Amino acid sequence: MAEIGDDVPLADRIRGKTVHQRGARESVESNSTSSSGSSEQEEEDGGTYMDNSPWVFMPEPLFIKIFLQLRARDVLNAGQCCKRWYKLSKDDYIWRKYFRQEFNVDPSIQLKRGAESWRAEYRRLTNNVPMVMTDVLTFHSHQVLHVSFSHNGKMFATCSKDGFVIVWNSAYPTTIRDSYDMRKLSWKYTQFSQFNQSDTLLLVSGVHFGSPHSTSGEIAVFTVQNGFKLKCRVTNRPYDIFGTWFSDQHLLSGDLSWLAHLVSSSILWLNKANQEVDSEHTPVRSQMYKFYNRNASSIRAIMVANCPWLSDEAEVKKEGEKEKGTSDAEQKSSDDEPGTSSGDRRAGNPLSHYQMSQDVDSDEEQDEGVDDGTCQDPRAAEDVPYQLLVGDQVDYASPIQYLQEFRQEYEESYYESSDDCLEDDEDDGDDEELSEGEDDLENMCPKYLIFSTGSKTYTPHQIGFKRITSVNFPRRIDPGPSLRERIALRDRQRELQVIMAEMSPEEIRLQYILQNEEPPTEPNWANYEAVAGRFDKVDKLIDLHGHIIGMGLSPDHRYLYVNSRPWPKNCVIRNPLDPPAIAQEIDIHVIDLMTLKKVGKMLRAHKAYTPNTECFFIFLDVCDNYVASGAEDMHAYLWDRYYGVCLAKYQHADVVNSVAFNPRDNEMLVTTSDDYEIRIWRSLSKAKKLGIPIVNRASEFRKQKSNRPPPPPQQQHQHCMRSFV
Repeated sequence: MAEIGDDVPLADRIRGKTVHQRGARESVESNSTSSSGSSEQEEEDGGTYMDNSPWVFMPEPLFIKIFLQLRARDVLNAGQCCKRWYKLSKDDYIWRKYFRQEFNVDPSIQLKRGAESWRAEYRRLTNNVPMVMTDVLTFHSHQVLHVSFSHNGKMFATCSKDGFVIVWNSAYPTTIRDSYDMRKLSWKYTQFSQFNQSDTLLLVSGVHFGSPHSTSGEIAVFTVQNGFKLKCRVTNRPYDIFGTWFSDQHLLSGDLSWLAHLVSSSILWLNKANQEVDSEHTPVRSQMYKFYNRNASSIRAIMVANCPWLSDEAEVKKEGEKEKGTSDAEQKSSDDEPGTSSGDRRAGNPLSHYQMSQDVDSDEEQDEGVDDGTCQDPRAAEDVPYQLLVGDQVDYASPIQYLQEFRQEYEESYYESSDDCLEDDEDDGDDEELSEGEDDLENMCPKYLIFSTGSKTYTPHQIGFKRITSVNFPRRIDPGPSLRERIALRDRQRELQVIMAEMSPEEIRLQYILQNEEPPTEPNWANYEAVAGRFDKVDKLIDLHGHIIGMGLSPDHRYLYVNSRPWPKNCVIRNPLDPPAIAQEIDIHVIDLMTLKKVGKMLRAHKAYTPNTECFFIFLDVCDNYVASGAEDMHAYLWDRYYGVCLAKYQHADVVNSVAFNPRDNEMLVTTSDDYEIRIWRSLSKAKKLGIPIVNRASEFRKQKSNRPPPPPQQQHQHCMRSFV
């Protein structure tokens, strides 16, 4: 598709016209039915035509009807004929038709708020979508599991099963900035990385060497500026909790302890990124939350979202409590969760663990068309309003089906959400006084702790939300008893154990009675109601009725996108250690963090093939304009966030594990795969500016495609601009 430009030259077709001829022509045109659409336009444009030319009398509707029969490239070429044709070729009605037909957009979806025109949107999806493969990085010697960008977009980090973490410069051509072999620290492989807000530190999560079923992991923090140096190490169990930055100088890790059969406890720790302390009484970590896990489940894949609207909601609630004179009906309307009305934007208090109704979520999911046992839905064809040609139908990925409230608030959310919080964190990171990590927890905006978990089986099938309003990190540890006192206490406990081992249970009970003490009893951990007071409550759970394999936050922290592989419809789980079979297709769900409700879904988005016992974690990423995700069918996929349509898929030779957009340049996408390669994709516009030959391109989902056959694989491999680093 030719690039759409605004500077189209004027081609004056007629030479040697006299003033008398021009006056006669204008006189005829002024009396014609097309005077307003022809002569006035020509007088404004200064164009000239033959007296007997039929184009003089042709009305604009007929021009538009002719243009609609042409391809977009032909309309652009026709627009170079003269000024009138050029202006007619820019008619937004024409480009709306082209846009909806070629990109398979539902006619009910209006132009995105803030967009210049349908023609500008057509140009964006043609020239500004990552489409050209500009680099192939082959430094890793094993499967590349994850990629993440710095907030300034100048570098990105990759993790691999070869045990290395590599930091790359994102400028073209891509080069290695730093690397570290984590096998020196007894790591089996690296699996996840994340830059802090000021881009001064890098969190790297990995798996320890151990037994095949070991869940032991660790988190390491490296300095990015002034050398790639190891700053601290934190235990992390299970390893698929990954870990995340809580603030610019604090990170979250996890620990798992078993309490009884199929019952465990997950503890989340708040850790200092700088653990070089001057005193042994200065704490470096503090327990943040302790959650109850049933049916062999656990907390996994934690992330933190900045939610400034929660503070606004608290203020509204306080004002409502002061105005008790209002009627009960008005009070109820101010406390309930908002509906689809754009005027009511408060999220309301998150539901507590006991108030939550999972049956409602279950009914909603059934109405939304969860796959049955055959993983097929008779409504699949209806979900895609514009189908591709028959030959392309097999490769097409479903569009995102949004609720109307998402499109109403999509444009506003980016400017009203967490930008202020992110800017505050960035300012704090630049302050040298905060290097010890003491003050960046103060005056912190409200946050949501987000994680995947389960209640019916050990596979994660629920998204949990815990509201974080304030955090108290202790500044000093109580030294407790001295070493001599601890040794004496341990000796007394050993003597007591020896004595009690020789006593009968009845004698032990009488001994406690004589000392006016209650005999110690082991709690019934299987009865949650009996031990609920020992654990923190989850504020909200959303059950997706499938195996969750990936999550990603929008840049404004307003929307959460989740990859899941659905269970059969109406399935019954009788054994938590035997989860239901999962579909090969991956669904994507969209959750609004302001209302904690699902506002979009994408059924059968892309493919996966592994069984539920070995399910891969497929990372996805979200930028301002697009959503991208890996898949097990050796491709990554990209969708437009607002229109919901799938735009392209990016080829690899094996499973695509992770994708990441450059946060400062949505026209740059990085994909990583089990084929040991990192591929970088840039838009047509950026490729032309950089002087990169447009040889290897991603597959476009367009209704009208060029009939030119793709180059054979040998030519693709030969002409690809590879960067062997």
